[in-house]
Amino acid sequence: MRYLAIDLGSTFIKGAVLDLEAGSLEPVGRVRFPDPQSGGEGWRREFDPAAIVEATRGVLDLLAARAPEACGVVLCSQLHGMVFTSREGEALSPAITWQDQRGLLPLPGGGGSYFDELNRRLGPAVRRELGNEPRPGVPLCFLFWLRETGGMPSRGAIPASLANHVVASLGRTAPVSDLTNAFAHGALDIRSGDWHRGALESLRLGELEWPRIVAQGSVIAEYRTAAGRRLPIHAPVGDYHCSQVGAFLEEGELSVNISTGSAVIQVANGPEQGDFQTRPWFDGRFLKTVTHIPGGRALNALVQLCTELVPREGGDIADPWPQILARAEASGPSDLRLDPAFYFSATGDRGSLRNMREENLTVGHLFRAAFEGMAENYDRCATRINPARDWRRVVFSGGVALKTRLLRELILRRLGAAHRIAPCEEDTLAGLLCLAMAFSGRAPTVAEAMRELRPRFNP
Repeated sequence: MRYLAIDLGSTFIKGAVLDLEAGSLEPVGRVRFPDPQSGGEGWRREFDPAAIVEATRGVLDLLAARAPEACGVVLCSQLHGMVFTSREGEALSPAITWQDQRGLLPLPGGGGSYFDELNRRLGPAVRRELGNEPRPGVPLCFLFWLRETGGMPSRGAIPASLANHVVASLGRTAPVSDLTNAFAHGALDIRSGDWHRGALESLRLGELEWPRIVAQGSVIAEYRTAAGRRLPIHAPVGDYHCSQVGAFLEEGELSVNISTGSAVIQVANGPEQGDFQTRPWFDGRFLKTVTHIPGGRALNALVQLCTELVPREGGDIADPWPQILARAEASGPSDLRLDPAFYFSATGDRGSLRNMREENLTVGHLFRAAFEGMAENYDRCATRINPARDWRRVVFSGGVALKTRLLRELILRRLGAAHRIAPCEEDTLAGLLCLAMAFSGRAPTVAEAMRELRPRFNP
């Protein structure tokens, strides 16, 4: 039995063919995620939904040609995106993604930002019931801004997640949502697994037609192949949640996931509350986490700083990372201090570079200091989710973590030497393989699928 898998990421839309009997995956292709719409204010992060749907359809067509006997489709997606969608699956707005900053705009009469006002209306108790993710880049904040500025669409517009809009468009049906994407909207009551009506009423968003929340693994639409076959599409899941399935995260482990963004994560004892986020996972389990810790995005900002003059002088650096890593290794311990919070994050929104001297103003010292600053952030955030610091080992996942040995070493000096590395570099695709096993009925639960598949990836 084979399935088609799509990872709808922030940079690429990736596809793979999953062999459920062999417990293996074959990456087939990827296309770049469409560029944001040009023009408008810099705080907007909007995309053409039709371009996203067509790019996804193109990858699906490629997969279907490779595996014409496939039995179904599973998807994961970047979280916190939103598209107003009709009951027929038509886009009624641009796609707004997690990098949109409209919630940080100032209120017309003063008193802070729209995001500040949203938090005042909700209060700390309701925030905890919503999973304790006070961040502007979520649909709840987008919707509040639209309501306050008179930008809400007409009735019948459903605020769908990005992936659920794509599936609704492919199947020409009304969008629905699983728990992971419902949580990502910022409006899910994690205790009941339903929309938090009190929170929505306090923000004047109760009259919206919210997507129906369905059981994980539910078939919600069909994809029609070029050959005319109709393949069931299971409800998409969040890429964050899927990556931890693909890392085969166990109870008692501390996951450090570093890619464009980054996070520290542990399996929780039910819907725990504390100085962290509480996210629904799979099989009724929860994760406790601190997300949006500066990661690959912050490192890319430094790379751009170091290379921005190169094209103007007629040259180019195809991949500067081998040189950067070699120089960071060679520099040794540095007294340069760097805080990589260059944008709104779990550790602040004002980065810094301190203790600069002529002899340490080099690429090697700069990135060594960046790695040290990142390691310090992971140490602090790990203590937030587990004050006892009694994890039995660290699990590294995500492209940046897997490719940057020096960063891993600096993290382990703070978190303890016991560790393992996720057995598959494509952790989201490995997670989709586990989910396909469970959603197709070949495994009774996601946890059982993880137990069955882990030895095949890491014998």
